[in-house]
Amino acid sequence: MNDIFITENFLLSNKTAVELYHEYAKDQPIIDYHCHLPVREIAEDKNFENLTQIWLAGDHYKWRAMRTCAVPERCITGDAGDWEKFQKWAETVPKTLRNPLYHWTHLELKRPFGISDVLLDASTAKRVWERCNALLAQKNFSTRGILQQMNVQVVCTTDDPIDTLEYHKQLQNDSSFPIRILPAFRADMAMNIERGSSFTTYIEKLGAAADIHITSYQKFLDALRKRHAFFHAQRCRLSDHGLETVYVEEYKEKEIEAIFTRALSNAPVDASSVLKFKSAVLMELCLMDHAAGWVQQFHLGAMRNTNPRMYRELGPDTGYDSIGDFPIAQPLAKLFAKLEESNSLAKTIMYNLNPADNEVIATLIGNFQDGKIPGKIQYGSAWWFLDQKDGMERQLNALSNMGFLSRFIGMLTDSRSFLSYPRHEYFRRILCNMLGTEMEDGMIPNDMELVGGMVKDICYNNARNYFNFFNDTTQEQ
Repeated sequence: MNDIFITENFLLSNKTAVELYHEYAKDQPIIDYHCHLPVREIAEDKNFENLTQIWLAGDHYKWRAMRTCAVPERCITGDAGDWEKFQKWAETVPKTLRNPLYHWTHLELKRPFGISDVLLDASTAKRVWERCNALLAQKNFSTRGILQQMNVQVVCTTDDPIDTLEYHKQLQNDSSFPIRILPAFRADMAMNIERGSSFTTYIEKLGAAADIHITSYQKFLDALRKRHAFFHAQRCRLSDHGLETVYVEEYKEKEIEAIFTRALSNAPVDASSVLKFKSAVLMELCLMDHAAGWVQQFHLGAMRNTNPRMYRELGPDTGYDSIGDFPIAQPLAKLFAKLEESNSLAKTIMYNLNPADNEVIATLIGNFQDGKIPGKIQYGSAWWFLDQKDGMERQLNALSNMGFLSRFIGMLTDSRSFLSYPRHEYFRRILCNMLGTEMEDGMIPNDMELVGGMVKDICYNNARNYFNFFNDTTQEQ
């Protein structure tokens, strides 16, 4: 079979880059420390019926592309059949040239399906559909099978505090499956006091999960702490916050008590009170993370659900988000300074969505390193709209120029799709091409062991050491 596009040396522009990738990066295991994979489908070892179900369902990147190419919504998220939806995607793919979707699509067809002798378009759609569907019926193309094929060692999902984690428990008790599937604590819903009745409904669910009747702010915090401890018992070691920016308004405890009481009675909460409440809860969550020895993640700068009509029809996470321009430098510095004052700043990873903030984040991380934990404060990998060749290169350059690339914990998928693991390959190829080119240009030493060792660290070793997943002996309680 001839590779007509995604060749063995795809994105590798010189001999040194080729050697770095194939000898030092390619075979490193994957630690996917942030994703949105549905853990139930891993626990049940699901086999998907066809390519649409595993590849198009839930993928808002592809949905946005199809809408731009005038594909009707019924063939994207609607009631069209799976083949018709896939056919429309295949017709769209040639229009995505120079968009990262073109690279991702063909990388994902090559691995794990082994399809690299055709480009996906209307004329090849049927062949690709049939070949992939036949493979998806096999055992090694189940959810677990794909993770094992892609050399994944750890997966950290994204879970709400009210989640029972029943499928995580099931997986932890399954000695036949060697991959660690761990929860991550995402308490965004607990901060959304501005959402009126949906907030109070959530508080009721949180209380039920914690077995606490929440009638005050202090009981609300008790419930969060109890769920945090429950997650810890299920081997959770990370939190995540998906925020426009961090919140650092000054507040007094009595104010927050009053604000929470008003919200519980479904009384309106003014904008200033909303910010104070979010600031108070975020601080408490950061303190919980530090006390438990967790890593906290901040995903900052997304402007979400900008199309009200489509939000009403389809809900969140359906492709109507964009890069925002929220202030992040001063709020982050203020939050970290407050935590540092009480020696309560946890290991932290920051991700920015606006590329204008690259240098801001790259310089900010150096202010709060502690001289004890290597790379304690991390500039996270290029995220969402920046998760492409140019975005990755810019993030790597900003980190290199103003921080230390050698301490970087590398790539993650941040995906809902089991077919997204070639994003690690994509990142590794880009990293090796950047370093290989600089070696050949005399910008860094032409020392394969030196640079190759750094490549291994970025692709695997740094994350393994930073998260300490493999030395954690805590048992389920």
